[in-house]
Amino acid sequence: MENNLNVLLFSYDTFLEEGKLRLKGDTSLACPVIYRGWMLKPEKYAELYDKLQNVDLQLITTPSEYKRMHSFPEIYPELIEDTAPMIVYDAPEKIDYEQIRKTFRKCMVKDYVKSVKGTDFPKCISTEIGEDEFRSLIRKFLSYRGNLYTGGICIKEFLELKRYGEKTNEYRVFYCNNQAITISRNSGQSEYLPEPPEALIQEYSNLNSPFYTVDYAETADGSWKIIEAGDGQVSGFSDFQNAESFYRKLSLIYDI
Repeated sequence: MENNLNVLLFSYDTFLEEGKLRLKGDTSLACPVIYRGWMLKPEKYAELYDKLQNVDLQLITTPSEYKRMHSFPEIYPELIEDTAPMIVYDAPEKIDYEQIRKTFRKCMVKDYVKSVKGTDFPKCISTEIGEDEFRSLIRKFLSYRGNLYTGGICIKEFLELKRYGEKTNEYRVFYCNNQAITISRNSGQSEYLPEPPEALIQEYSNLNSPFYTVDYAETADGSWKIIEAGDGQVSGFSDFQNAESFYRKLSLIYDI
């Protein structure tokens, strides 16, 4: 195909619900494979990896590499110097409210992978609320995540981000083969705002995964923090990202 980009399709729902992988496209091409689609729980990604291997197709990211970048607590120790402090509980019933209250003044809640953006769940929780109210919020969080809930509960310090009018200043960086291949605005902000420091972007260019993302945000005091990281295969584009340029760069790196 044009730009050496070869595409295989499969039904995500059929694979997720029935475990059946029916590929549409030319499976005879001997080239690396990159999954681009909805998030998969680590165990389901491992199943996809194995099923593709059975037909001589090799995903560039191993199951252990995927899990490491997809589950934030696993990569957190390598980001700790430049990201918000966090307490991790491997089950909701193990949450220690007093520990949270003593550690944070304001916090946010997510599971090992996602928060519940786009709902009425509060982005920022004051730890001055009572324990009963806090645990009620956790139950609400779990109900919103439903069967997408992954791993456990992460309580992160809430970061005050710098605002330009109504917009924050956030960027998503895709890394491939230890280099930043795209840096794109990720919060609808103006193109004239500051970008993350080059030294900071380079510092996280070798997280022992072939393909991943790191999200950076400018804080209220003008410094920069990492607010998220993820496996590149299941990370979405930002609103202003040029998809054609992105896939061209991948095709040049992997000859896919």
